[in-house]
Amino acid sequence: MFNKLRKTFTPNFDKTSEINSTPSQSGFDGLDISPDLIQVIKNLKFTEPTPVQKQAIPYGIEGRDLIAIAQTGTGKTLAFGIPIVQRLNQRKGKRALIVVPTRELALQVNASMLPICRVHNMRTAVIIGGLSMEPQYRTLRQNPHIIIATPGRLIDHLNRKTINLFDTEILVLDEADRMLDMGFAPAINRIITSLPQERQTMLFSATMPSEIMTLARNYMDDPIFVEIARSGAAPEEISHEIFFVDKADKIRLLELKLRERNGPVLIFTRTKHGAKKLAHAVREMGHAASEIHSNRSLGQRSSALEGFKNGKYRILVATDIAARGI
Repeated sequence: MFNKLRKTFTPNFDKTSEINSTPSQSGFDGLDISPDLIQVIKNLKFTEPTPVQKQAIPYGIEGRDLIAIAQTGTGKTLAFGIPIVQRLNQRKGKRALIVVPTRELALQVNASMLPICRVHNMRTAVIIGGLSMEPQYRTLRQNPHIIIATPGRLIDHLNRKTINLFDTEILVLDEADRMLDMGFAPAINRIITSLPQERQTMLFSATMPSEIMTLARNYMDDPIFVEIARSGAAPEEISHEIFFVDKADKIRLLELKLRERNGPVLIFTRTKHGAKKLAHAVREMGHAASEIHSNRSLGQRSSALEGFKNGKYRILVATDIAARGI
């Protein structure tokens, strides 16, 4: 699946404790973060690192290749974002590339990166499908320090020779398992072969399928392995209930459960047609609801997601396009 580029190695699987480990009482101060970035973190009102931040940031700042297994919503963006900004500030003329599976996650990563980039006047570029190529050409011509991209649109730019990755010092593959699930292995292969062989690679994933090991063996140099939660484990804060019900009764059961519970509700469906149909049914019940799936434009999806976050919509119906990064 992956063409071999980097030397064969035996992974340094330096496993950390799982999610129930207690973060350092010294907060972010003990993680080798520069004083200017520490001040930004304080301004953002973050006081204690999450487990993945605590374990990954020192290795990232050191320049080590890293594989981190952690669930969505555990603070992974800062876990790679802080090392990126600190290292690029020390390595003038270099840049970082962050590859993510979906447009929504790319926009979210960019929003999280901007506050820590401003301290060193670093520019970011979001390279995703669903938007015109021309503004992206202009942004790339300004030589951004950090490029955040989805695989498909990044390949488009590589094919058109509108992007050159020769000066990329750091590569981050975020939600790597999701990208492989979506069939992006050939694209990842093409992207990595466009990068310098000497670079830092950080890979973040919620699970550890064999394809991740293949990718690590082919493209990473003696990576540190950080496992914050058992691969594929659900977050401890989430409880699960299973209802066995006939298909004809699903809507009635959903209506009952929506009445019983307060607060926002995220509903996943298998297909985009199912998402559209269910969103309509939920609105007929009298709830404010929207939907996100691949038949909707980027603007519609972003508006639906933002409306869900700010309370305009109580219910968001989605395909697995939204399974990571909301």
